[in-house]
Amino acid sequence: MKKLAIIFTSIAMVFLLLAACSKEKEEATEMGSLESIEGVWEGSINIPEQPLPIVVEFEADKGMISIPVQGLNDYPLSNTELNGSDVLFDMNIQGQKLTFDGKVEKEKITGTFTQQGQTFPFEIVRGSKEEEVEKDRLVEVKVEGGAMSGQLEIPSGEGPFPVMVIIAGSGPTDRNGNSIALPGKNNSLKMLAEDLAAEGVATIRYDKRGVGKNASLAGKEEDLRFDQYIDDAAAWVQFAKEDERFSKVGIIGHSEGSLIGMVASQKANADAFISIAGAGRPIEQVLLEQLKAQFPANLMEESTNILEKLKQGEQVKTVSSELQSLFRQSVQPYMISWLQYDPAEQLQKLNKPILLVNGNLDIQVPVKDAELLHEAKKDSDLLIVDKMNHILKEAPADREGNIATYSNPDLPLATGLIDGIVEFLEVHVK
Repeated sequence: MKKLAIIFTSIAMVFLLLAACSKEKEEATEMGSLESIEGVWEGSINIPEQPLPIVVEFEADKGMISIPVQGLNDYPLSNTELNGSDVLFDMNIQGQKLTFDGKVEKEKITGTFTQQGQTFPFEIVRGSKEEEVEKDRLVEVKVEGGAMSGQLEIPSGEGPFPVMVIIAGSGPTDRNGNSIALPGKNNSLKMLAEDLAAEGVATIRYDKRGVGKNASLAGKEEDLRFDQYIDDAAAWVQFAKEDERFSKVGIIGHSEGSLIGMVASQKANADAFISIAGAGRPIEQVLLEQLKAQFPANLMEESTNILEKLKQGEQVKTVSSELQSLFRQSVQPYMISWLQYDPAEQLQKLNKPILLVNGNLDIQVPVKDAELLHEAKKDSDLLIVDKMNHILKEAPADREGNIATYSNPDLPLATGLIDGIVEFLEVHVK
């Protein structure tokens, strides 16, 4: 799909300039009673390969929109209208009109977003702006580019407690384990933190830079490096080590967070490391395996050649249109930095207690990856959780049913996961 240079086509866009445009805000005009949809709605404009999270708040006589990644907060809607189940709202920014035309279906609004002739689907669901957390559960650490916010879960009773820094997986995944690229929530990492607190283990989890409360740390895509994620995790370990409420400090890395956690554990001298659904092979092998089921031979050959050059530290100037979403110029520096790390090699360098966890129904990272890591580090502990999928929930074997769990926050964590982690920590950390 050919993309025009509009405000929603990359992180570094016109919305970053909106702070200087506050005088241009217009008063919202009520075009219909909004009483039935009053409240906060969360979701995204579903731009291909680049969903953009939005928060829309309707009041009885006006509406506001926030786009956290772009630094836009509570911007007044120029027009709001509700006729039966049809809802229409728009906003004017620097002379441009942006329109949302949708339909209300119970707790969901779906429809079409339009700007300068370009249209994209959008979907928002009734929710809350940001989880309200008590002040003593909000923590902050200095990182490259500013301050990073995190959320602390502390067990009841007297400490000090062991604490685990939880690192989320790839893509726009927040501290709770939810991705803006997927509909609904699963709250897997939130549940992990709360269940560990119930077992006497404190945790710190945080939105990665560019996501949620740490959206302002995104920077330009071409400036992002894998090492920044490592440095962020290491900063949280160091923060916890200096807090008297904690005894020992470890890391739990989920999916891509596993590799980040391995390196950060070395850098910050963590007391223990737990990998959950972490790849056991270099990322180019994993990526090519995934692409093989989707791409014809010519694109597979091109993808292989591109990855070989990127691994050698060379950027590729010419990329087929079909591969732009994967290998666009602006993302290549990040991929080059990521490709320098082999999970098996990094794990071998880590002389700390290690637990490797995988679910036997994980359709994203198979059990063989955990086994490869275990083979590379034979003194590690290996835990295969029966019926557990990638988001730590018990799931059916069929793909459709498995994926359905990704948007169900009511499902508990898979049986055996917490017990296995706690048993490991009781031996090595408590």
